[in-house]
Amino acid sequence: MDTKWLKIEKENMDSRLLKEAGNIIKAGGLVAFPTETVYGLGGDALNPESARKIYEAKGRPADNPLIVHIADFADLERIVSYIPETARILAECFWPGPMTMILNKADCVPYETTGGLSTIAVRYPADRIAQAFIKEAGGFVAAPSANTSGKPSPTNAGRVYEDLSGRIDMLLDGGDCEIGLESTIIDLTEDTPVILRPGGITMEMLMETLGCVDIDQTLLKDDLTTPPKAPGMKYRHYAPKGQLIIVEGGQEEVVSKINTLLSQAASEGKRTGVIGTTETVALYHADSIKNAGDRKDEEEIARNLYSILREFDDEGVEVIYSEAFEAKGLGQAVMNRLLKAAGHRVISAK
Repeated sequence: MDTKWLKIEKENMDSRLLKEAGNIIKAGGLVAFPTETVYGLGGDALNPESARKIYEAKGRPADNPLIVHIADFADLERIVSYIPETARILAECFWPGPMTMILNKADCVPYETTGGLSTIAVRYPADRIAQAFIKEAGGFVAAPSANTSGKPSPTNAGRVYEDLSGRIDMLLDGGDCEIGLESTIIDLTEDTPVILRPGGITMEMLMETLGCVDIDQTLLKDDLTTPPKAPGMKYRHYAPKGQLIIVEGGQEEVVSKINTLLSQAASEGKRTGVIGTTETVALYHADSIKNAGDRKDEEEIARNLYSILREFDDEGVEVIYSEAFEAKGLGQAVMNRLLKAAGHRVISAK
């Protein structure tokens, strides 16, 4: 199929384009659209065939749940069996925004959308284009990230087109995404809320709001046996084509260790890359050196991560070494994505 690539401005949204995009969803087609986190690949959340088309376009395993996007909190009642008080509290604080809640689904939501689970992942995005599009599409848009499965999520329309041209009906180009990492996912079906994926709404923010929050232990290890309750829990994600290895330790030790590893890789004829920071990039010797940002600016590092991983692919880099980041605040989300991208390959600089 031909994929229509249409640009749309947040400050002057073309209602005709939005209506056209919404009609594609209602007819069972697929539309990629911007959110504040990453670009999403949208289909009708209440149409089983749309879910199957999303999985096919991405090459995504059918047991990996899709997130249902809404644009009005009142619509939540239609797709869940019960709204707990914790969900209302979190929605008041963080919706619209980069937070996805896991709740028990209503009967109208097909199991194709939820990956066969009786729970549903729901988000109310803050992006104005996303909100307008969701409303035109009927209010319930299932949307994973708009990339082929396993690759780094796209934060601009060009990367979407690179992956999905010819596989989807339309691409709404709303410019670069503001956050650059997927939403926080929190499971509210247990007695204690559990973070299933860290993101822009940090654990610290959630604990301050709810008082008690756990973190799923599968985030801390490479677990391929646990059934995925949320996107990104089971399969290798966010990965560049080259082998990515994370090096942890003190700054001087990390720089020294990475340079030694780079020298070894270069002697084997491999094209090398490094993910460093403003404080360290001048100290490395590699074919491609990427500055993720200032270590004190977690938002900058999060925003740059996926673009950097994609650039390594463009440059044919075969082995990549990345500095580790402090796993608190937004840094927890950065490390979660890096660990997934690296297949949990981590070495100590000592």
